[in-house]
Amino acid sequence: MAPGTNSGRGGADLRWLLTRLVEEVPGVLSVAVVSADGLPLLSSQPSSGAPGLAHPGGGPSGAVADLATVVSGLGSLTGGAATLMEGGRVRQTLVAMDTGNLLVMTISDGSLLGVYTVPDADMSSVTYQMALFVGRAGHLLTPELRAELRQAAPAIR
Repeated sequence: MAPGTNSGRGGADLRWLLTRLVEEVPGVLSVAVVSADGLPLLSSQPSSGAPGLAHPGGGPSGAVADLATVVSGLGSLTGGAATLMEGGRVRQTLVAMDTGNLLVMTISDGSLLGVYTVPDADMSSVTYQMALFVGRAGHLLTPELRAELRQAAPAIR
């Protein structure tokens, strides 16, 4: 098996679920899974020609690295706000912008799923598909798989 590939079946299943989310849900441009400690685990490649994804100075992975960073920061910020407000666990966050929407959902182990969509995406369909992903991915993200994904992920500077 080539270096940088995930040898575990759980990793292949997770990649398959992520690919399906991007390819089969209309309006989804890019997806990132970030560990509970803020490290990017998996991400999609942004759609070619997608509006709002060309970020100057985005680093070697471009918008994918930016999405993982934003998802991690947003998860931390909303988690802190929920703690201050004694609101319990944050399940979902939505940021609606002129050029698109960013949705973040918590996965059972504290990891986060972030999805960037076109502005007019059917948000009920997107959130439903994200919830399905979270339900299916939660049991796959074992500590062993997270360690494998971290080792296989390219360094994002």
